[in-house]
Amino acid sequence: MEMTFRWYGDQDPVTLQNIRQIPGMKGIVSAIYDIPAGEAWPYEKIMELKEKIEKHGLTLSVIESVPVHEDIKLGLPSRDRYIENYKTTIRNLAKAGVSIVCYNFMPVFDWTRSSLDFELPDGSTALIYEEEKVKQMDPLQGKLSLPGWDSSYEPEQLKNLLLSYQSVSEEQLWNNLAYFVKAIMPTAEEENVKMAIHPDDPPWSIFGLPRIITGRENLERFTALYDSPSNGLCLCSGSLGANPETDLPELALYFGGKEKINFVHLRNVKWTGERSFEESAHLSSEGSLDMYEIVRALREVDYTGPVRPDHGRMIWGETGKPGYGLYDRALGATYLNGLWEAASKEKGRQEAGNEHTISS
Repeated sequence: MEMTFRWYGDQDPVTLQNIRQIPGMKGIVSAIYDIPAGEAWPYEKIMELKEKIEKHGLTLSVIESVPVHEDIKLGLPSRDRYIENYKTTIRNLAKAGVSIVCYNFMPVFDWTRSSLDFELPDGSTALIYEEEKVKQMDPLQGKLSLPGWDSSYEPEQLKNLLLSYQSVSEEQLWNNLAYFVKAIMPTAEEENVKMAIHPDDPPWSIFGLPRIITGRENLERFTALYDSPSNGLCLCSGSLGANPETDLPELALYFGGKEKINFVHLRNVKWTGERSFEESAHLSSEGSLDMYEIVRALREVDYTGPVRPDHGRMIWGETGKPGYGLYDRALGATYLNGLWEAASKEKGRQEAGNEHTISS
């Protein structure tokens, strides 16, 4: 396992020097944020990012993400041009030595929450999702108060985009995803780049928009679209774990055993109602997920790829990008490293015991 940390570039109040001081931290997960979705990333800009990170003794481990243009998700004729640009970006990333790319296929909205600063009993603040509040919002009528997305689109632009998706069923979105995957994966294979699709967050439909990367059955369907080490998953415990019916340790064992996990996000969530949750501290006892069992499952399948603590509370008076402060994510990274060490030693003792039994 390689411990990594999300960094949002020079505008991020969390500096590379801060990140380097976290025990066990090796890599950075980042992106180029000033290039419009659908345009190819220039090699020179990728190298500039990589060299900046390496000057601080870290590596550019994962690009998260290279956005997928909405025309691709909608299956419009213009998608082929954007797919060619995407392939150019993959080639340029590979040329710069980047071998893992995370992306998602969520229509219109990326990860979605109803509040970014919900105060928890200990005085920290966290991201939360309340289904009833989201149900009361109607973007088509201009009634949208989603934190982080209110100003992402002009009202008319958002309305037109949402109207475009009214004719896109889940099955059509699957067809559009398959078209995209089958187009880019040969390039990823040629360049030895591993792609990792991020689950939908939350893993259910919002505002009538189709969402399809939501659970085991759909993850299985996705990996079958193109059988290749380049076509893999980002196992995100917080996204998939928002559904109480999802068995995350089992998913880690199953897809990890098939070598379909190319990247991992680890965080805890606390279920607060039907399709409602709050993001808690990483500790198992603080939320609804057994973080040790998830980590143990990854260790069991000898997962060696990058892991990052995903989202954190704002604690100790820190201000900044909600979910992406330094302190709680640093605590999360240290906790996860401890779980990994414990799981590794447990596995080592078991293997030594098995060898002793065989030799006896």
